[in-house]
This record gives sequence, structure tokens and C-alpha cells, in this order.
Amino acid sequence: MKSRLFLVVLALAVLTAGSAWAKVEGKEVEYRAGETVLKGYLALDPRFLGKRPAVLVVHEWWGRNDYARRRAEMLARMGYVALAVDMFGNGKTAQHPADAARFASEAMKDKTVAEARFTAAVDFVRAQPTVDPSKVAAIGYCFGGGVVLQMARLGADLKGVVSFHGSLATDAPARPGSVKARVLVFTGENDAMVPAPQVAAFTEEMKKAGADFRVVTYPGARHSFTNPDANNLARTFNLPLEYSFKADQDSWGQTITFLGEIFR
Repeated sequence: MKSRLFLVVLALAVLTAGSAWAKVEGKEVEYRAGETVLKGYLALDPRFLGKRPAVLVVHEWWGRNDYARRRAEMLARMGYVALAVDMFGNGKTAQHPADAARFASEAMKDKTVAEARFTAAVDFVRAQPTVDPSKVAAIGYCFGGGVVLQMARLGADLKGVVSFHGSLATDAPARPGSVKARVLVFTGENDAMVPAPQVAAFTEEMKKAGADFRVVTYPGARHSFTNPDANNLARTFNLPLEYSFKADQDSWGQTITFLGEIFR
């Protein structure tokens, strides 16, 4: 009898979870930065009523692909309006590291263009009827982590930014008092693309700028530790990437707490 009851409860739990999963509404959206068409992905859960905080998700150097959309949907399930942004224009994605590097370089070579594309995403999400325009944050992965940190350096009007294994280097350090957003950085101890001296330099930069920041370093973690596809990409293209379930789960849990704090 107990066994049968357990199976019934389990079945109900699965059905309930499936129902909750199905509630998220995601749609492709377009917005512009000058003449450039940007193709984002907007996700929200209609069960949450009224205006709510918004979180931008800035993609890896592969472009605004399924991974960025999945992260947006995860945020939507927690009650946020989430926009997976397009920093490359026209929704371009890369299948090879050479193309990814080229797209990322093109997007960031002119800082005014990058800032305009990011600002266009912020303006777009703030204009949504379900969004409280005073409560916007941004998270980014790899390339996207570098983007959100650069926007914070420039004084973007955001409640907070989170970088996951993003580049911490810059040729335009934050000036004292310029960083308005709270900053949270997750990096891997064995990340060949973000070595220890870069982490140390970033820490010193943020201290000098008077920023409210925190850096979390995961022992043994390599680049792209939050992306379950990292191991396959590493094998296919001989890249120094590796997924870490522990670092992924811990960084996401800390991010949820961080978002709750800045939007309180």
C-alpha cells in the first residue's frame, strides 16, 4: 500500500513539474541599435502577475543559441522577465571557434557599438508591460561575462551584473565611483582563458573603483564550467573547456540569492 501511495505521489509530482515547465512563454523578438537588427529571445511565466524585475542574459562567443535561451527560461520560471540578448546582430551564431572569435571581435572592436547594442536590449526589456523598469540586471557567460562587466565599468544603470567564466581584462578600467551595479564574478582556478593574474588585476581594479563586488573562484574548474556542452566542444575543437556540475550548481544558486538581494 505504501509503495503504491509513493508511486501516486511521484506521478503527481512529475505531472506538476511538467505543468510548471510548460507555463514559461518564450518568443523570438526583434529590436534595433541604429541600423542593426538584433534578435533576442524573451521568456516569462504568465502565472506571475504584475510588473516584475528583468534579467538580461548575454551569450557566449557562440552567439545567442539554445544555451542562452535555456538560461532565460530558467530565470523566467523564478518569476523574472528574461531576455537572451543578441550582441552579434541578426541572431548570428557560430558553429566553429574561428567564426565565434571573429563574431566576438567584430562586436567588441568598437566599444560604442557594443554599448549601443547592450543599451538597446536594456531599453527593449524596460519597455515590456510586465517589467518594473527600475529593476533590471544582467548576467553573462564567457564573452557575455566580459560584456556585462564592461557595461558595469561604463556605469550602466543596472541593479547588478553577474559574470560566469567571463573575461576580466580591460583596456579601460573602471574609474572611481563609476560602477553603479553590484558585481558578482564566478571564475575557475584552472581557467586558461582567465588566468590568476587577470583575476588579481580585476580585483584590484574593482577595489580602486570603490565597487560593491565579489569574486568566487572554484578550485580545479576550467573555462565554460557552467555549460553542459563544454566537454563535447573541448573534444571536437581541442579547446581547454570542461563542465563542472558542482561549480555550475553552486554559481547558479548564489546567483539566485544575489538577484533576490538586489531586487529586494
